[in-house]
Amino acid sequence: MPDVIFFGNGPLAEATLKVLKNHCNVIFHAHDKADLEKAAQLKAEHPEAFGVLASFGVLIKSSFLQLFEPEGILNLHPSLLPQYRGASPIETAILNGDTNFGYSIMKLAKAMDAGPIYHQATLEHLPLDKAAIYEALATAGAEWLVDHFDQIRTMTPVPQDNTAATFTTKLDKSLSKLNPEKYTAKELFRQIIAYQGFPKPKYTFFGKNCIIIKAHVLRVTDILCEAAGIDTQSSPLMIKCADRNFVVVDELQPEGKKPMDARSFMNGYGKK
Repeated sequence: MPDVIFFGNGPLAEATLKVLKNHCNVIFHAHDKADLEKAAQLKAEHPEAFGVLASFGVLIKSSFLQLFEPEGILNLHPSLLPQYRGASPIETAILNGDTNFGYSIMKLAKAMDAGPIYHQATLEHLPLDKAAIYEALATAGAEWLVDHFDQIRTMTPVPQDNTAATFTTKLDKSLSKLNPEKYTAKELFRQIIAYQGFPKPKYTFFGKNCIIIKAHVLRVTDILCEAAGIDTQSSPLMIKCADRNFVVVDELQPEGKKPMDARSFMNGYGKK
């Protein structure tokens, strides 16, 4: 079992580490910048140890990267680089309407997500579920690493085409409030998917701020709703969007309360 020094935090890191622990001897898990000194010490004590990184969020100096030459620190990034460099590749892919999702194994470089590529793969037919996409990409990337640790020191990574690079930004709380009047139902639905966990998609029903957990798109017009006997004015868990289609909320969490389905919410708040 190869020795591994692991760097990372969050869902991508957790899913990656789960696979590595089943096949490798993870001698240290660096969570933040304060752990880098310990990681350097352990690398000196275990010179054959591989460095593996997934969603670390810390700028690592060139002198530290040099400790892991020649193969470098192996960075599992959840996109097909140079596309979607940066902090939110999965969320950005969801928001952009992507139906397939990929990952890259690259040699970590000082410039953000710009290192040469050892391996890339695309996963098709994944469910449009943020947690499931994180899990699938991390698992596939970690399994490739496990299968190729023996060969990777003799592999030559391929430089990225920097002219083709696209970039993502860090998500923040300003994105939390949904604005259906500005987006189509499909776009709003993808925001609900992409913002699960953080920054958490929010909408107000009956004066109660709620986090939307699950929803689906209803592609109808006002005329079709009327014909089907649906009163769009009295169905507050149907969010009308800019294209006159609807996002229907299936599960939500009122502020300060536990998650509940839409019917329970209506029974508790809609009749007050």
